Amino acid sequence: MKILLITPNFFDYPKLISDELKSMGHEVDWFDDRPSTNPFIKAIIRINKDTINSVIRQYFNRVMQSIGNKKYDKVLLVSGQSLSFTEDMIVQLRKTQPQAEFVLYQWDSVANFPYIDTVEKHFDRCYSFDRDDVASHPRWKFMALFYSRKYEEIGKRRPSNYKYDVLFVGTAHPKKYRFISEMSKKLKPVFPKQFIYFFFPSRLVYVYRKLRNPEFKHAKYSEFHFTSIKGAELDQLFADSRCILDSPQDGQLGLTMRVLETLGAKRKIITTNKDVVNYDFYDERNVYVYDGTFDFDSPFFKEDFTDIDESIYRKYSLRSWLTELLGE
Repeated sequence: MKILLITPNFFDYPKLISDELKSMGHEVDWFDDRPSTNPFIKAIIRINKDTINSVIRQYFNRVMQSIGNKKYDKVLLVSGQSLSFTEDMIVQLRKTQPQAEFVLYQWDSVANFPYIDTVEKHFDRCYSFDRDDVASHPRWKFMALFYSRKYEEIGKRRPSNYKYDVLFVGTAHPKKYRFISEMSKKLKPVFPKQFIYFFFPSRLVYVYRKLRNPEFKHAKYSEFHFTSIKGAELDQLFADSRCILDSPQDGQLGLTMRVLETLGAKRKIITTNKDVVNYDFYDERNVYVYDGTFDFDSPFFKEDFTDIDESIYRKYSLRSWLTELLGE
């Protein structure tokens, strides 16, 4: 099967997805869903992409030239707030690939990315990681995110002594920064060995957040980093950690990628997302929902990670996720 894959160039997810598709026997051409990963371009796309329409059009034309006369069986768009292509561009792409099935997977909530309502009608099948969005879109089907093989490999290594009790690596969104900082402080008595890494894509974004968001009023510059951790370094941090901290953005009901990666790595997780209790992998020994307080007598703090049923575990693998998207 020939597949055109369009996703954000986000950490190593494009390569992980492409490699898994190839291992399943498919041919894959991948393209970024925006013209650049430059922090300024990324910010403009989220705020008002109309101001750089010419840049987006030039990039889209280059994509179309690269595709040339190729004919694909599937066009997979994994969409989020970074999607820069206009509705006209989606229509143009569809006209050049009339034989292909167009499949959309939405991994940001509509509340954070309402533009998706404009283009979803041009897809044959639509999926979302957010139950609320699925409930309000009759054509959409719910499907959680995934963990890749590298987290499965981490899950096979469960040391008796961990280097870190608690790990957080992620972008310092206002709500996320507030809750992760709060949890980190309250966990110190039972989980003293902590690795907390708040990331900003640039110092300009830090200044903007510092001036605009009350969550950062008392934040110190030294708390933040401007280089992202990824690849082998992040994998090792996961392997060295007993528990992962998680907090989704405002307006998001769907589970973050981090929750599924933690499941794959067979590590414990503490999250502020209350909807996690509705998933079939939920176990109070492995998952703790933070609502402002901690109960240190909970089984979560008293027992080690407990394995879940293998069929449920495999259900959230990248291969299973792709199998569903491809309609196989």
